[in-house]
Amino acid sequence: MTVTVRFAPSPTGHIHIGNARTALFNWLFARKNNGRFVLRFDDTDVERSRKEYAEGIVRDLAWLGIEPDETVAQSARFERYDAAAERLKAAGLLYPCYETPEELERRRKIRLSRRLPPVYGREALKLTKAETEAFEAEGRKPHWRFLLPNFSENPFSTERTEVHWNDVVRGPQTVDLASMSDPVLIRADGTYLYTLPSVVDDIDLGISHVIRGDDHVTNTGAQIAIFRALGAEPPAFGHHNLLTTVSGEGLSKRTGALSIASLREAGVEAMAVASLAVLIGTSENVVAAADMNELAALFVPEATSKSAAKFDPAELDVLSRHLLQAMPFEQAEQRLSALGIQGENARAFWVAVQGNLDRMSDAGIWWNIVHDQPDPAGELSTDDREFVQQAAAHLPAEPWDQDTWRDWTNAVKAASGRKGKALFMPLRIALTGRASGPELSGLLPLLGRAETQARLA
Repeated sequence: MTVTVRFAPSPTGHIHIGNARTALFNWLFARKNNGRFVLRFDDTDVERSRKEYAEGIVRDLAWLGIEPDETVAQSARFERYDAAAERLKAAGLLYPCYETPEELERRRKIRLSRRLPPVYGREALKLTKAETEAFEAEGRKPHWRFLLPNFSENPFSTERTEVHWNDVVRGPQTVDLASMSDPVLIRADGTYLYTLPSVVDDIDLGISHVIRGDDHVTNTGAQIAIFRALGAEPPAFGHHNLLTTVSGEGLSKRTGALSIASLREAGVEAMAVASLAVLIGTSENVVAAADMNELAALFVPEATSKSAAKFDPAELDVLSRHLLQAMPFEQAEQRLSALGIQGENARAFWVAVQGNLDRMSDAGIWWNIVHDQPDPAGELSTDDREFVQQAAAHLPAEPWDQDTWRDWTNAVKAASGRKGKALFMPLRIALTGRASGPELSGLLPLLGRAETQARLA
């Protein structure tokens, strides 16, 4: 059996970090098992689904390093869902219900007042032909419920019916179908809810493992029953914990600041996002994996906590810095070139500045500082301006290397008596226009003697 997983977003908005967690769990699981990854767009809501959102999701996944083996859209598969619905109807497992939302709510409250579980009582199964015709004469359209197999002979006499599965993430799980209402599969307007199309797709696409958020644990029991009602063996299931904001708020497409698109546009490193999305809320230490192979080696589904994990965007900054500090020039070269950083000094420049970057775009700022003389005059006192001019007299002859800064400042220190911040800060400001930044031992050879002398004048 080929391991086949799927990620099934709705193209009704941008995916956020929580969605990315699910996508990455599936992608890494497939990668570790030489499997396939299917991207399935749950776009049966034709009014809210947008092509631009679908394209954005593909772009976001590619940025994270996820390339699907197959892409399908539910909007092209309604015939398959209709066929499955008719099969269930013919078997007496999908039945019409005419209650209004208000009537259902009233029944729910009555059951609660009697200390009974608020599950649907299958009253629609008792409707006579005359009652059904009367409802339809009123203009009521039925919604359709799946008859759960939680009884022996009498559907009004439910009994404990346990559904078991060995969860890929959570271990052994049990759901009692008697504690659940028969799920609505088709709305009164004829549109499908998530459940039936998802099961049909999983059957047709040969999905072997369904890995998703733990808010779907209860749904799994009903879905397993639908798989079996359609004559199919259910896939394996895995349910990972969910992410929340730092304040504990659930993530949604309205949490725009945590959308993958916004994080990408903010210059966060893709592997920082992937590493935190996967490793947070697990027993593994959160580290910045350099690539997907390294992250796959760290990915252990069963190490995931059962409690929700708080996602702090500030951690992305730390991980991004670590990635940039460790990034070989060969890996950074194409991105640097896009910033205009190229030529024979590009490698030496990268080595000089990478330890002080928060974002790759910061490299462009420092490239401009090296190549365009800054104006530090307003930041230097009269004494400091005189000091840096005197320091120019002690510049050594070229060629310059990593030791030149040390040799030069030692000579300036001996001549001026300055030391520490009083020695180094005026020189840094004069040479870069900044009070902080990369080590000048790396920048000085890039400036060269003539440019350094000009900046000290």
